[in-house]
Amino acid sequence: MIVSRNPALRAVEAVCIADGRYDITTTMTNILMAILWGGASCAILDGMASSLVSSLKGVKPAQMWQGVASGLLGPKSFLRGNASVMLGLLFHCLIAFIAASVFSVASHYFPFLSIHYLISGAAFGVIVFLVMNLIVIPLSAMAKRAVTLRGVITQVIIHIVCVGLPITIAVSRYAN
Repeated sequence: MIVSRNPALRAVEAVCIADGRYDITTTMTNILMAILWGGASCAILDGMASSLVSSLKGVKPAQMWQGVASGLLGPKSFLRGNASVMLGLLFHCLIAFIAASVFSVASHYFPFLSIHYLISGAAFGVIVFLVMNLIVIPLSAMAKRAVTLRGVITQVIIHIVCVGLPITIAVSRYAN
């Protein structure tokens, strides 16, 4: 019996029931744990790595998070103080949990993703980097920024190690 009112969760429940292998309560709890741990570890590790890289470039962490908030607020973000810092942190965490949710659901449909979590993590980190830099950021109100090969390589490595791998490890541990 499908019990969730949320359409996305109903779809996951339907797949679990069709499989006949899982108790729905256990499956939903495992998926939510994977999303919670994957999203939280991604948000923390990526946030720390981004703050460190920005600091090495002479950018204060508060300015970096205001830069994230400028995706919605535009250049005015840098005039709003701690409110835009908190908004940037909120957006960062939201994106981390969305990425963890996407991978958790995808791994349910394609179990090899969580079986080969190291390869999947590296690939997923690169995919998240590409989606953010080719779709999300260009569609946002964020000011255009210079792109360097060194910056791209640094960000791809951060996305593999601090985004893709934590999410895939959490999903491998909890969701399957």
